[in-house]
Amino acid sequence: MAPGRFHLEAQAQRRPEHPALVFHDPEGGPSAPITYAALNDEVNQIAQGLRGLGLTPGSGIAALTGTHREALVLYFAAMRLGLWYTPLNMHLKAQEIGQIVEDAGAKALFYRPAYAAQLPPRGSEYREDTATLWARCADLPKRCPDDAQEGAALLFSSGTTGRPKGVITAQPGAPLGTQSALAAARIRVHGLDENTVYLSTAPLYHSAPLRYIDMVLRLGGTAQVLTHFDAEAALRILEAEPITHSQWVPTMFVRLLRLPEARRQAFRAKAHRYAIHAAAPCPPAVKAAMIDWWGPILYEYYSATEANGQTVIDSPEWLAHRGSVGRPLLGEVSIRDEQGVPCPPGVAGTVYLRGGAKFSYLGDPEKTRRAYLDDGFSTVGDLGYLDEEGFLYLTDRRDFTVISGGVNIYPREIEDVLLADPRVADAAVFGLPDEEFGERLHASVELVSGVDPAGMEAALRAHCREQLAHLKCPKSWRFHERLPRLPTGKLAKHSLRDEVLASLG
Repeated sequence: MAPGRFHLEAQAQRRPEHPALVFHDPEGGPSAPITYAALNDEVNQIAQGLRGLGLTPGSGIAALTGTHREALVLYFAAMRLGLWYTPLNMHLKAQEIGQIVEDAGAKALFYRPAYAAQLPPRGSEYREDTATLWARCADLPKRCPDDAQEGAALLFSSGTTGRPKGVITAQPGAPLGTQSALAAARIRVHGLDENTVYLSTAPLYHSAPLRYIDMVLRLGGTAQVLTHFDAEAALRILEAEPITHSQWVPTMFVRLLRLPEARRQAFRAKAHRYAIHAAAPCPPAVKAAMIDWWGPILYEYYSATEANGQTVIDSPEWLAHRGSVGRPLLGEVSIRDEQGVPCPPGVAGTVYLRGGAKFSYLGDPEKTRRAYLDDGFSTVGDLGYLDEEGFLYLTDRRDFTVISGGVNIYPREIEDVLLADPRVADAAVFGLPDEEFGERLHASVELVSGVDPAGMEAALRAHCREQLAHLKCPKSWRFHERLPRLPTGKLAKHSLRDEVLASLG
């Protein structure tokens, strides 16, 4: 077996003592560096152990392992056995986890002992805790299986709009070291190479950190992984380590900007060149503040778990096209109306991409069919428009659009205005039933710690009316201790809406 260079096995042979992984616990500090040789030996032993369970190419495993070493070892073991790999969100309930494992067809479920209480009663033929698995594999050979081949990740949507759906973007069985066109484009635009030191700040059950760590380790760089996000801890890592690349979601930027002014002014990073962000819309005021603080190193991209394409924009381009998520990195972008007809520049419609992965939804051919047009363009349901230069601007998701009195209103615009107020920590705007108008705008707001909610409804209503048309100003308000955001940065807006409706009876 001779893997292509774009593979962990190849990097372990080339630079065995180079650090591959470092884990950072915000309370406990960094782990000892894990070298390529040590990581690769561990991956090979676990792969041998999985093979011993009768798992063969095309079989699936699921991992309830959080943001820890075991998650990445299991992932890379699956990637060299031609297996499907499904990471599980440990914040889900046992029933939800069971549904995903069952839908994925995972033959084996592996879990950290700390998550044993969340195990579903059904869903897999075999289950084993990682401590037992590692002990069982300790004496197995540390060589790569002779029939090694690429596996594939079977990721599930975030679940903000109902039951999560499995997203298939590739099939197992490609030769070891195969590089996708989208990975090649990302490596090129972000300047990833063997000298990269990448800070991962998001959970490993999400597609972005998993895919970027995969690329970094296949190239021979170093991935430093924050086990759970803490703004102060993230700054300390950037100061103490030679981080060249980092990845964020907008809520992390908000929390960084809420740190004391003296702390922010004292911050100095050694080698930080790329601060990559995605996953959720970034309010323009927040992004402008981050560029002002960190300099023109922010790189935003728009993509999805479906990986059907990607746009990208650097800081100078964004300052010239404020609010845009960029132009295509790979393939094409097209804005279509409800009949599938292209929209002219400046006119909003459904965002379609072409040129990335040809995806499908597991067990749902009808949903897959609806995502595609006859010309090969596909959508995940986002709304937006293109300007005259081809820069894409997102307005909202179709299922979050509020139609009040026959007028389409995009909540994201209102949320951006609210988040620009220094008293607001987080905000969600959505529609509630209204007898007269069909829907009325509602704002759920999380205030900055220490701000008294008394009088804030009137203050924020006035703030909105200064910057928005009257019809875009929320009609009802509710203040929450904490808004439900997924660790990926996405608002769990549907569950929040259900909570508000229940409180109203």
